[in-house]
Amino acid sequence: MLTVGLTGGIGAGKSEVARLLTSYGAVLVDSDRIAREVVEPGTKGLAAVVAEFGPQVLAADGSLDRARLGAIVFADEERRKALNAIVHPLVRERSAKLQAAAGPDAIVVHDVPLLTENGLAPLYDLVIVVDAAPETQLDRLVRLRGMTEEEARARMSAQATREQRLAVADLVIANDGPLAELEPQVEAAWRRLTERAAATG
Repeated sequence: MLTVGLTGGIGAGKSEVARLLTSYGAVLVDSDRIAREVVEPGTKGLAAVVAEFGPQVLAADGSLDRARLGAIVFADEERRKALNAIVHPLVRERSAKLQAAAGPDAIVVHDVPLLTENGLAPLYDLVIVVDAAPETQLDRLVRLRGMTEEEARARMSAQATREQRLAVADLVIANDGPLAELEPQVEAAWRRLTERAAATG
């Protein structure tokens, strides 16, 4: 099994790279999706979040009000750490189970937005960083995700710097341009991964 950490700043296009890698045969472990699953209604994760942040972070239907919680944690470093202390161990536990179920010959790609911030690079055989210039990220967040410029900058500043991410990269996929320029790079990265898997198998 080859384990790959996939990361990139918000708006860099990491999800598209993950989708392409999956289409080539990678087994994807999506940390963001798992992070949502572990705080669904009825989970111990949601109970812990409510105990920490209060019932005001719940929507009317009893699910987590992500926008309200996001407004709290992105404005306060200590509150963000408190949330991460609840969610991250649950995500790690679920990710480990999914990886174990992938099979011995799998190339398992862990899509981890905060890989750099949490010092997780050593956990993987290889780290792929999807890189985009900050102005590209900002444009995508405002134009495609409907954020205000202030919201977008706050999200970006809460993450590692571009330099910090590139420092942990074994492979870099540049994504400032259109999709047509992205696909050949991901295909080349996949060839590297399959060669590495074959060499270590």
